[in-house]
Amino acid sequence: MAVGPSEPLRAASETPWSKSSWIAPTRGAPTQRSSVSAMVFMQDSERAAVLARERKIDCGLHLNFTIGYSAGSVASIIEHQNRVAVYLQRNRLSLIFYNPSLANSFEYIMKAQIDEYRRLYGTDPKRFDGHHHMHLCANVVRGKLLPERTVVRRNFSFAAGEKSWVNRFYRKMLDKRLRRRHKLVDFLFPLAPVEETDRLERIFLLAQRFVVELETHPINPDEYSFLMRNESLNRADVPLAHAFITASESE
Repeated sequence: MAVGPSEPLRAASETPWSKSSWIAPTRGAPTQRSSVSAMVFMQDSERAAVLARERKIDCGLHLNFTIGYSAGSVASIIEHQNRVAVYLQRNRLSLIFYNPSLANSFEYIMKAQIDEYRRLYGTDPKRFDGHHHMHLCANVVRGKLLPERTVVRRNFSFAAGEKSWVNRFYRKMLDKRLRRRHKLVDFLFPLAPVEETDRLERIFLLAQRFVVELETHPINPDEYSFLMRNESLNRADVPLAHAFITASESE
């Protein structure tokens, strides 16, 4: 939905490690964070949660269905995680097909990660995304495992010619389905590759009229360097949001 030119560009960082939580340079506030998302059951999850709560950082839950946990977790969670990970990584099409034999495992993993987030952060997660975007797999979306009315990361946005029409049509239909139960931004783009300045300029132009999310990974040196340069996102025409906003909230 179109919004006024004063509407801020939103940038998010996804990482399980607090040490690489994104610090974005913004006009008048060179260490202003926009938002982050964090994994649970990972080695640095406890410290990340402490820092987020102390510094009042907007932090969502970064769901993990594909990689092993690096912190202590019970055997039953690991068993379900391994079963789901094998299926999702079998081939690229696994995420678009609903697997009824894994329904209980997906539900178990979701509940365990939400419960752990609640323990760490003292509240329910209000925003969800996922490692390798597996939060958008059929078992999660069709199974309605994401809590209703929460903010959910949409599919990446592509213009005609960037992906096949079948690919873009599938993403469009999935985002339409998500909007029935969740809050979404208007567009989602990865920050990288940062050297493609024309592409970034097109994103900034969109952000003057729409709510745009930039997915960043500050653990990558080129992205971290780009974000820490004061001139990179220090634009009067596209201010950064201080926290996560969605299209409906920008009206």
